[in-house]
Amino acid sequence: MANKHVNAVVVGSGAGGGVVAKELAVGGLSVVLFERGKWARYDDHNNDELTSQRTSTLGAYYGPDNKRYRRVAVDRQGNERIVLPNEWAYHNNAACVGSGTVPYGGMAWRFMEECFKFKSTYGHIEGSSNADWPITYSDLEPYYVKAEWEIGVAGDDSPNPFAPWRSKPHPMPPFKHNREATMLEGAAKKAGFHPFPIPMLRNSISYGGRPACIRMRNCVGFACPVNAKCGTQNTVIPVAINSGNCELRIKCQVYEVMTNDRGRVTGVAYFDQRDRRQVQTADIVILAASATETPRLLLNSVSDLFPDGIGNRYDQVGRNLQGHAYCGADGMFEEEIYDDVGPGASIAICDFAHNNPGIIGGAMLANEFIRMPYLFSGIRPPGSKRWGKEHKDFQKNFYKHHVVIRGPVQEVPNPESRVQVSREVKDYWGIPVSKISGWKLDEDVQTARFIADKAEDWLKAAGAIQIWKSVPGTGVSGGQHQSGTCRMGDDPQTSVTNKFGQVHGVDNLFVADGSLHVTNGAFNPVLTIMALGYWVGDYIVKEWNHGNRF
Repeated sequence: MANKHVNAVVVGSGAGGGVVAKELAVGGLSVVLFERGKWARYDDHNNDELTSQRTSTLGAYYGPDNKRYRRVAVDRQGNERIVLPNEWAYHNNAACVGSGTVPYGGMAWRFMEECFKFKSTYGHIEGSSNADWPITYSDLEPYYVKAEWEIGVAGDDSPNPFAPWRSKPHPMPPFKHNREATMLEGAAKKAGFHPFPIPMLRNSISYGGRPACIRMRNCVGFACPVNAKCGTQNTVIPVAINSGNCELRIKCQVYEVMTNDRGRVTGVAYFDQRDRRQVQTADIVILAASATETPRLLLNSVSDLFPDGIGNRYDQVGRNLQGHAYCGADGMFEEEIYDDVGPGASIAICDFAHNNPGIIGGAMLANEFIRMPYLFSGIRPPGSKRWGKEHKDFQKNFYKHHVVIRGPVQEVPNPESRVQVSREVKDYWGIPVSKISGWKLDEDVQTARFIADKAEDWLKAAGAIQIWKSVPGTGVSGGQHQSGTCRMGDDPQTSVTNKFGQVHGVDNLFVADGSLHVTNGAFNPVLTIMALGYWVGDYIVKEWNHGNRF
């Protein structure tokens, strides 16, 4: 039996897709929300550290699985190799209802005003595709508010003089500092910095019918056992389903956006739970499958009218892939710092997020999430033994003495960092896989060195007895912070969508994930992806209710 026609199909149930599905369903449109994974439960892997962290990418436990999925990684010399989801070069996002909002750390940052006007702030950069967003912080601010209040954020911007203006405070108070953050707060003030509590997408008090966080150590990489971490799976998606207008279909792999002979989108083709080919027709399609899977889907949707893929007339789909050039410093202390109060990350500074003389961009700096013992076994000062008695003694004697300060350097957009599709390598269903290639620009590495120096200064002020810095290499960056591959803009020759996420030249096709980002900010991007989900969803609902059927 054919599927019933609906008003909208949303592909992907993560930070952007879950929000859009809720906005459309509550706005009166009939919606089918597709997710390639299943519902995630804490009891599926409990507190099994090896299961969660033996893979090298956050959330890989939740899929996609190595049996059915693969990608091609291309190095700077053009050499290609097949990579699986549990390898860094795969640049994975989780595959489950809620996607990365299930296992993530939940830092809930707003981008600063400079993040939206990066080119105006820093000028032209040789070899880059640097540009301003077609929207401003002021445009998105009401949607940041909506994300914070509907999904739930605990925080307080008042101690942060660099915070962008806001029209409404956070809905929940910030978390109290653990021992590490208390120590780092005094050290930051001693160094002349301006510390404040990290805004978090987790309940510091009972909120939204769910309990407060119990501060357990095994948070990042795990689902929450008490449902206190705030993701789309336990906030907006249930609202969408309960509206009666949204059907969630799990374990479904969408492989093509279908179009008619006039270039209008008619729906999607997918494999269902039993690997049967199915079609779902719709008036509108919204892609929110991630900044690696959304361009793959567009590039694989080939027809006579779109020989190079939908939206790719000017070869822009998949370009400008950005993650974050993570950097910072590790410090060892004589006294025990660790107190087992999770999730660990608690304190941050924004002193160096922008406006650093001679530096392009910057990053916020924060202490890190708790490193579980298995993960800590791979953390050692330069020159340390990685095996034997010395290695074991370090693990035993210094686990509770270790502090990490890290920052997500905002990368300069590079058109040669990109997602393409491989015509030789295919997945379990015979679909051409993503091929990821590119590199960071020299400016990214220079900024990372600058930020790592500031992390070192912070640890010195705290009294660390040994410090070592980390600076990223020049390889392409994606991972769970991936963005930029279907950037929004006013010019179809340099962007994929307009400022509302509407694909240029295809009126009833939208994008609503990190692919839209023109630049990726000096912060974790998830709250901005959620805000964009509200922004895109609001536009669609308003136009629909005014009679515009796109």
